[in-house]
Amino acid sequence: MYPREWPPVYDNDYFPPKDSRYWFEKMETMDAREREKVIFKKLQAQMEWAYNRSPFYRRKWEAAEIRPQNIKTLQDFQSVPFVRKDEIRRDQEETPPFGGYLCIPIGEVLRTHGTSGTTGRPTAFGIGFDDWHRIANAHARIMWGCGIRPSDIIFIGSFFSLYMGSWGALIGGERLRAKCFPFGAGVPGQSVMALRWIKDMQPTVFYGTPSYSLYLAELAKKEGYVPRRDFHFRIMFFSGEPGAGIPTTKRLIEETYGCACIDTGSTAEMTPWMTNAECEFRTGMHLWNDIVYTEVVDVKTGKVVPFGEEGVPVYTHLERTSQPMIRFWSGDLTMWTDEPCPCGRTYPRLPNGIYGRADDMLVIRGENVYPSAIEEVLRGIEGVGGEFRIIVTREKVMDELVVQAEYTQDIANRGEKNSGVFENLQKEITTSLKSRIGLRPTVELLEPNTLERTEFKSRRVIDKRDFIKRVQ
Repeated sequence: MYPREWPPVYDNDYFPPKDSRYWFEKMETMDAREREKVIFKKLQAQMEWAYNRSPFYRRKWEAAEIRPQNIKTLQDFQSVPFVRKDEIRRDQEETPPFGGYLCIPIGEVLRTHGTSGTTGRPTAFGIGFDDWHRIANAHARIMWGCGIRPSDIIFIGSFFSLYMGSWGALIGGERLRAKCFPFGAGVPGQSVMALRWIKDMQPTVFYGTPSYSLYLAELAKKEGYVPRRDFHFRIMFFSGEPGAGIPTTKRLIEETYGCACIDTGSTAEMTPWMTNAECEFRTGMHLWNDIVYTEVVDVKTGKVVPFGEEGVPVYTHLERTSQPMIRFWSGDLTMWTDEPCPCGRTYPRLPNGIYGRADDMLVIRGENVYPSAIEEVLRGIEGVGGEFRIIVTREKVMDELVVQAEYTQDIANRGEKNSGVFENLQKEITTSLKSRIGLRPTVELLEPNTLERTEFKSRRVIDKRDFIKRVQ
């Protein structure tokens, strides 16, 4: 049953009734105001734990004249200062390897994960034994909400490395008692081999990034497979990038594979990262606030925004003893709502998912342009192929937006007979983008398979203005 003590101890043998939509029905469907009482009790315990064991939090909160015992409501909690990524990196430099916010003895760390460090100093995540089991239980509960069951075979098509995504999907699947197929990704020739295994083993669930699933579909067609016919995925769930929350990309994945496309994921720092996750109805990601408490705040003021407005998700662990994040500023962009979901859960939702980052938003000629908006337009145009690139340059004082888009092989074949096919496709892309983002881009059509594919997170934005600034 749902644990009442803190830190919570979950029964690893517990399962809900087979025909239940919910893992913990009472908690998932209770009145939101009643759930806030549970959340706040856990929040108080989490803050006390961190204050008593973490030099990082004690210094930070005392500098802000905050003590855990003075936080008496969720409204009071909004006065607690944010934790940002650059802070935790600096703290780990000063207190290696895990920083002053590791709240257990280093000898009790069971797993070490972290970031790759491609954009700065790597961040190490130290996860204790008890937390690892709590993460597994949280993911199993949420995967159940996605519709995954013990009878499923879960194909994990993502890197097994420092990256938390694959491991989170694996331990959640194992706790569900599903058959797990940790195939991985990234080794030369592995994707071709994946197709054979998928055909032979007939897994029913896929985990990876949206980009990789679309790459795998392209490769499957080259190898003579028809994904919808030859594969048997009924659910594909994703994290790592916004694609599964973009309607046209979601629809493309579902039509290609004949599956339900489920969007999940927050950040690796906030593992259990599946606490942002869609249910089987796919109406946007629920915020499982009794595991990780989420606020959406204004980018500029840092104040919590009303439902229906856009902001940055700020996350707080409620069950973490080893390395808790308390008011962690994600830097992502979303919009939240409290409108009912057909599933009956009463958590807030992100109806459009995580659709960008505050620092990834492109300001071009005074217009705010999100890469996800460009992706949504391109995925909805017949004749546009699998990959695209967004390139921003600055000629003297004027920003220029270039969108490179591959066309499909069908367009290539038709274009050999009628050159107007390419011109019409280019016009359609230009007009649709102008209508959506308020700018007229330069559209460059490329032959199929011109652009590089990825087995991990896509890198589709190239802002050459930054390069110009660096070399001046």
